[in-house]
Amino acid sequence: MSRFRVLRPGPLSLLQDGGRHGWQHLGVSPAGPLDPHAAAWANRLLGNRRGAALLEIALGGLQLECLDDGWLALCGADVPIRLDGVPRPNWSRFAVRAGQRLELGFARSGQRVYLAVPGGFRGEPVLGSLACQAREGLGGLHGDGSPLREGDLLAGGLGDFPGAASVPWPFVPDYRASRPLRVVPAAGQEEVLQGFVARSWRLSPQSDRMGARLSGEALRLPPCEWSQGMVRGAIQVPPDGQPIILQADRQTVGGYPVLGYLHPLDCGRLAQCPAHAELRFVATDLETVQQEWRAFLRFFAC
Repeated sequence: MSRFRVLRPGPLSLLQDGGRHGWQHLGVSPAGPLDPHAAAWANRLLGNRRGAALLEIALGGLQLECLDDGWLALCGADVPIRLDGVPRPNWSRFAVRAGQRLELGFARSGQRVYLAVPGGFRGEPVLGSLACQAREGLGGLHGDGSPLREGDLLAGGLGDFPGAASVPWPFVPDYRASRPLRVVPAAGQEEVLQGFVARSWRLSPQSDRMGARLSGEALRLPPCEWSQGMVRGAIQVPPDGQPIILQADRQTVGGYPVLGYLHPLDCGRLAQCPAHAELRFVATDLETVQQEWRAFLRFFAC
């Protein structure tokens, strides 16, 4: 077993896994990592299953003391990584020794970095998952949805690897690059979606793990006559005309009209965008999204 003591938790460090599934009919959202691509790579570097428990660290600022020899992997936002003051590469796995200190600086691009250990972090599941969900007070290290705190003790497996390794560069995203986010139109909203993708939007600083709020020229949609089940990536349009893209900690039912659905992989790219970032969108088709998502799941199946 490898253990780590939290010396500094950073602004928001959460224990997440593949999510809490099978409870949405009771109003419990799945939670899970906001960026599934970076989280999956962190686990893959250590031979873990895609949904193994890891840390989602917002903006950086985490400091850990290694209490045992072990291995770590980090993927995601561009943060300075130092082990006893010596730089270590991002999107890589590397060995740590008992007594060493791991320190993450603050993000230079991207917003969230994922830290994994062999076998995933250990804890007591709540409703079958360790995923931290603050709104409902579920999961996390203490089982109550709270983020990491100074003095917390994390535990994981040891692992046995021939050496350090890194993610091949074609799979490492450039979070500074400006690329449109892909949207599948909701049934009957194709015309409104044309207006949505024709203009640019700003990511509001009021965004959180429940939803990414956009600001821009207001959209006008007829009100929805009934509530419906919500999925991650659904783009709701409330009465003020400022869209909200639902994220991992979303509500499970909503009554605002739905404009369309963000590509699952682009949900991760959105999660890495800073507040006030300019966002543009492009329409895509459901078949293309399904093919790309299946390819992602096959690639990370283990």
